Amino acid sequence: MTTAPVRLSTWPTPLDPAPRLAAALGLGPDDLWVKRDDLTSFAGGNKVRKLEHLVGEAEAAGATVLVTTGGVQSNHARMTAAAAAVRGLRAVLVLTGAPDPARPGNLALAELFGARVVLVVPGADADAQVAAVVAELRSAGEVPAVLPLGGSTPTGARGYLACAHELAEQLPDLRTVVVAVGSGGTMAGLVAGLGADRVLGVDTGAVPDPAERVAALATALGATPGPLQLRRDQVGAGYGELTDAGAAAMTTAARTEGLVLDPVYTAKALAGLTAAVRDGTVVPGQRTVYLHTGGLPGLFGHPYASRLAGDLLDRS
Repeated sequence: MTTAPVRLSTWPTPLDPAPRLAAALGLGPDDLWVKRDDLTSFAGGNKVRKLEHLVGEAEAAGATVLVTTGGVQSNHARMTAAAAAVRGLRAVLVLTGAPDPARPGNLALAELFGARVVLVVPGADADAQVAAVVAELRSAGEVPAVLPLGGSTPTGARGYLACAHELAEQLPDLRTVVVAVGSGGTMAGLVAGLGADRVLGVDTGAVPDPAERVAALATALGATPGPLQLRRDQVGAGYGELTDAGAAAMTTAARTEGLVLDPVYTAKALAGLTAAVRDGTVVPGQRTVYLHTGGLPGLFGHPYASRLAGDLLDRS
């Protein structure tokens, strides 16, 4: 039985025209729109849609604490901590990587939201650490609910099935929605709601099998996805590594529409859209939506933020 979601943000998010960015990409002034999922609660981002369903499921099972995993700058982990605070739950974040106090980003927010953070060194078994945390919590009388990496389960992906319905109402003649692909749930929900032919995913290198994950999740939502449109040409040196095309996309978005992208996800997604216009996958005269999935705090946890500040100071 499907459990009811909890409400964690305000819907629908805005759909804004982006004529200056459209012109920079080679599209017409009415061709490009930005779905502002960066304006959701908890410092913004797409994960809150998934968390509404995941937290609803956890509460229905009697959970007292949410446990999730990710990298040290995980947007999903930050938003899980916030959702737990709002719902009167505890949160334990099992995060992999070496944090840098000079670039706190999402870690600072995790502390503000009251989460307990368990750090795992790169290369260690994060799943084993999650299992140890769960056993510890149960022995203390807690009821833990483990939320998956990125919130990408069929339950979490229902959040973007709802977003697909929003888009269909906001822009009925939508031809293509472009979205960053990490763990796959966001693209899967959109594919289930809009059809694979209207969703262009841009792989960010987060998982080795994004197409298989998206297809499996979309199928679990009751869709027959068909051939996916998934660009894998923007990964660059790997997950979390900003490409030259991504850096250029960040500058273009900021200087045309005042949009702030992050180096890990949204920069690569806009770089993918830029490449899609260049090679004719996305063409002028058709309505295209760029889904802004947030990630602003992650920018301030990334080395590129220091480089930007340094460049400014060098010129001053």
